[in-house]
Amino acid sequence: MADNTSHTSTFHTITFELTTGSQEVALDITDRCAAFLDSTAPGRDGLLNIFVPHATAGIAVIETGAGSDDDLLAVLRDLLPADSRWRHRHGTPGHGRDHVLPGLVAPHATLPVVGGRLALGIWQSIVLIDTNGDNPRRTVRLSFLG
Repeated sequence: MADNTSHTSTFHTITFELTTGSQEVALDITDRCAAFLDSTAPGRDGLLNIFVPHATAGIAVIETGAGSDDDLLAVLRDLLPADSRWRHRHGTPGHGRDHVLPGLVAPHATLPVVGGRLALGIWQSIVLIDTNGDNPRRTVRLSFLG
């Protein structure tokens, strides 16, 4: 049976800037992602890609507000201590760990969009993870394909 459905794909992308400060942070950006979809993908199905073009930050999909975001930062401190063991040595002491972070918390996530809305679980949020106090300015790229 032939599929006579017409499919038109569109691609939309934006960037926005954030200031994360000089401390480790798990910053919820779910509302920014939802607002982007409201303006570019109303009623559409597709994929949202969230990408942070930095060598020292990542994107996580986790629960926030109940301690999981702080727990993730604590685990990262345990796994990646800010000490002198790192070969990458520019910046503040222990900064080399920040360059290992994207190997554990990827700098991107791709999520389903159904009817113009993120298809997240009830407790899931999109979170920018930044352990690098040397660079408080971050760019986030949102791209919708649908």
